[in-house]
Amino acid sequence: MSVKELTFEFIETESQKQEFDTALNYLKDQQGAQMPALQEAQRIYSYLPIEVLERISEKLDIPLEELYSTATFYSQFSFVPKGEFTISICMGTACYVKGAGNILDSYENELQIKAGETTADRKFTLESCRCIGACGLAPVLTVNEEVYGRLTQKKGDKVLATYLKKA
Repeated sequence: MSVKELTFEFIETESQKQEFDTALNYLKDQQGAQMPALQEAQRIYSYLPIEVLERISEKLDIPLEELYSTATFYSQFSFVPKGEFTISICMGTACYVKGAGNILDSYENELQIKAGETTADRKFTLESCRCIGACGLAPVLTVNEEVYGRLTQKKGDKVLATYLKKA
Protein backbone atom coordinates (compact mmCIF):
# COMPACT_ATOMS: atom_id res chain seq x y z
CA MET A 1 0.00 0.00 0.00
CA SER A 2 1.31 3.43 -0.84
CA VAL A 3 0.46 6.80 0.67
CA LYS A 4 -1.70 7.55 -2.39
CA GLU A 5 -3.88 4.48 -1.69
CA LEU A 6 -5.19 5.94 1.58
CA THR A 7 -8.49 7.11 0.14
CA PHE A 8 -11.19 6.83 2.78
CA GLU A 9 -13.64 9.70 3.06
CA PHE A 10 -12.26 11.90 5.80
CA ILE A 11 -14.82 13.16 8.29
CA GLU A 12 -13.58 15.63 10.90
CA THR A 13 -15.54 17.46 13.55
CA GLU A 14 -14.61 20.98 14.58
CA SER A 15 -13.67 19.75 18.06
CA GLN A 16 -11.34 17.12 16.57
CA LYS A 17 -9.70 19.75 14.38
CA GLN A 18 -9.20 22.12 17.31
CA GLU A 19 -7.86 19.39 19.59
CA PHE A 20 -5.42 18.16 16.96
CA ASP A 21 -4.26 21.65 15.99
CA THR A 22 -3.60 22.37 19.66
CA ALA A 23 -1.54 19.16 19.94
CA LEU A 24 0.47 20.00 16.80
CA ASN A 25 1.14 23.54 18.02
CA TYR A 26 2.44 22.10 21.30
CA LEU A 27 4.65 19.55 19.47
CA LYS A 28 5.94 21.72 16.59
CA ASP A 29 9.14 22.91 18.26
CA GLN A 30 9.90 19.71 20.14
CA GLN A 31 12.56 17.26 19.06
CA GLY A 32 11.20 13.75 18.50
CA ALA A 33 7.62 14.94 17.95
CA GLN A 34 6.82 12.42 15.23
CA MET A 35 5.61 9.55 17.41
CA PRO A 36 3.60 11.75 19.81
CA ALA A 37 1.94 13.44 16.82
CA LEU A 38 1.00 10.09 15.25
CA GLN A 39 -0.27 8.82 18.61
CA GLU A 40 -2.38 11.94 19.14
CA ALA A 41 -3.82 11.63 15.63
CA GLN A 42 -4.68 7.95 16.22
CA ARG A 43 -6.30 8.81 19.57
CA ILE A 44 -8.35 11.70 18.21
CA TYR A 45 -9.45 10.21 14.87
CA SER A 46 -9.16 6.47 15.69
CA TYR A 47 -7.06 6.06 12.53
CA LEU A 48 -4.54 8.00 10.45
CA PRO A 49 -6.26 9.68 7.51
CA ILE A 50 -4.01 10.99 4.75
CA GLU A 51 -5.29 14.52 5.40
CA VAL A 52 -4.01 14.31 8.97
CA LEU A 53 -0.66 12.85 7.91
CA GLU A 54 -0.30 15.76 5.48
CA ARG A 55 -1.08 18.22 8.29
CA ILE A 56 1.56 16.61 10.53
CA SER A 57 4.06 16.67 7.66
CA GLU A 58 3.51 20.36 7.00
CA LYS A 59 3.36 21.52 10.62
CA LEU A 60 6.32 19.47 11.90
CA ASP A 61 8.34 19.60 8.67
CA ILE A 62 8.58 15.81 8.41
CA PRO A 63 8.41 14.18 4.97
CA LEU A 64 5.09 12.42 4.38
CA GLU A 65 6.93 9.24 3.35
CA GLU A 66 8.78 9.20 6.68
CA LEU A 67 5.50 9.50 8.60
CA TYR A 68 3.99 6.70 6.54
CA SER A 69 7.05 4.50 7.05
CA THR A 70 6.90 5.00 10.81
CA ALA A 71 3.15 4.44 11.00
CA THR A 72 3.31 1.20 9.00
CA PHE A 73 6.08 -0.15 11.24
CA TYR A 74 3.98 -0.01 14.43
CA SER A 75 0.84 -2.14 14.77
CA GLN A 76 -0.82 0.46 17.03
CA PHE A 77 -1.53 2.63 13.99
CA SER A 78 -4.35 2.07 11.52
CA PHE A 79 -5.12 3.60 8.14
CA VAL A 80 -8.66 2.26 8.22
CA PRO A 81 -11.40 4.20 10.01
CA LYS A 82 -12.65 2.34 13.08
CA GLY A 83 -16.30 1.60 13.62
CA GLU A 84 -18.39 2.53 16.61
CA PHE A 85 -18.08 -1.11 17.68
CA THR A 86 -14.70 -2.80 17.23
CA ILE A 87 -15.11 -6.57 17.34
CA SER A 88 -11.87 -8.44 17.86
CA ILE A 89 -11.93 -12.23 17.67
CA CYS A 90 -9.01 -14.03 19.28
CA MET A 91 -7.35 -16.47 16.89
CA GLY A 92 -4.73 -17.69 19.34
CA THR A 93 -4.23 -21.45 19.52
CA ALA A 94 -6.73 -22.18 22.30
CA CYS A 95 -9.44 -20.02 20.72
CA TYR A 96 -8.81 -21.27 17.21
CA VAL A 97 -8.94 -24.93 18.25
CA LYS A 98 -12.26 -24.29 20.01
CA GLY A 99 -13.96 -22.72 16.98
CA ALA A 100 -12.97 -19.05 16.78
CA GLY A 101 -12.39 -19.41 13.04
CA ASN A 102 -16.01 -20.39 12.50
CA ILE A 103 -17.22 -17.42 14.56
CA LEU A 104 -14.98 -15.09 12.53
CA ASP A 105 -16.36 -16.53 9.28
CA SER A 106 -19.91 -16.05 10.55
CA TYR A 107 -19.24 -12.42 11.52
CA GLU A 108 -17.61 -11.72 8.15
CA ASN A 109 -20.70 -13.08 6.40
CA GLU A 110 -23.16 -11.19 8.60
CA LEU A 111 -21.32 -7.86 8.46
CA GLN A 112 -20.23 -8.34 4.82
CA ILE A 113 -16.66 -7.32 5.58
CA LYS A 114 -13.40 -9.18 6.12
CA ALA A 115 -11.20 -9.06 9.21
CA GLY A 116 -9.32 -5.75 9.18
CA GLU A 117 -12.20 -3.86 7.55
CA THR A 118 -14.90 -1.46 8.67
CA THR A 119 -18.50 -1.39 7.48
CA ALA A 120 -19.37 1.46 5.11
CA ASP A 121 -21.58 3.07 7.78
CA ARG A 122 -18.63 2.93 10.24
CA LYS A 123 -20.71 1.06 12.79
CA PHE A 124 -18.49 -2.06 12.94
CA THR A 125 -14.81 -2.86 12.60
CA LEU A 126 -13.94 -6.55 12.53
CA GLU A 127 -10.49 -7.70 13.59
CA SER A 128 -8.77 -10.97 14.26
CA CYS A 129 -6.04 -10.90 16.87
CA ARG A 130 -3.56 -13.20 18.50
CA CYS A 131 -3.84 -14.35 22.09
CA ILE A 132 -5.49 -11.86 24.43
CA GLY A 133 -4.53 -13.84 27.54
CA ALA A 134 -7.94 -15.35 28.27
CA CYS A 135 -7.20 -18.90 27.12
CA GLY A 136 -9.29 -20.38 29.94
CA LEU A 137 -12.33 -18.68 28.40
CA ALA A 138 -11.63 -19.83 24.83
CA PRO A 139 -12.94 -18.99 22.35
CA VAL A 140 -13.00 -15.29 23.20
CA LEU A 141 -13.95 -12.07 21.46
CA THR A 142 -14.08 -8.46 22.57
CA VAL A 143 -16.41 -5.68 21.52
CA ASN A 144 -14.64 -2.45 22.38
CA GLU A 145 -13.57 -3.22 25.98
CA GLU A 146 -16.23 -5.87 26.74
CA VAL A 147 -14.96 -9.50 26.83
CA TYR A 148 -17.12 -12.45 25.80
CA GLY A 149 -15.81 -15.93 26.49
CA ARG A 150 -16.66 -19.62 26.33
CA LEU A 151 -18.38 -18.89 23.04
CA THR A 152 -20.21 -21.34 20.88
CA GLN A 153 -21.47 -20.46 17.43
CA LYS A 154 -24.91 -19.76 18.93
CA LYS A 155 -23.51 -17.56 21.74
CA GLY A 156 -21.33 -15.71 19.24
CA ASP A 157 -24.38 -15.04 17.06
CA LYS A 158 -26.24 -13.66 20.08
CA VAL A 159 -23.38 -11.29 20.90
CA LEU A 160 -23.39 -9.93 17.35
CA ALA A 161 -27.19 -9.65 17.33
CA THR A 162 -27.02 -7.54 20.49
CA TYR A 163 -24.70 -5.01 18.85
CA LEU A 164 -26.56 -5.03 15.55
CA LYS A 165 -29.62 -3.83 17.50
CA LYS A 166 -27.56 -1.01 19.06
CA ALA A 167 -26.16 0.16 15.71
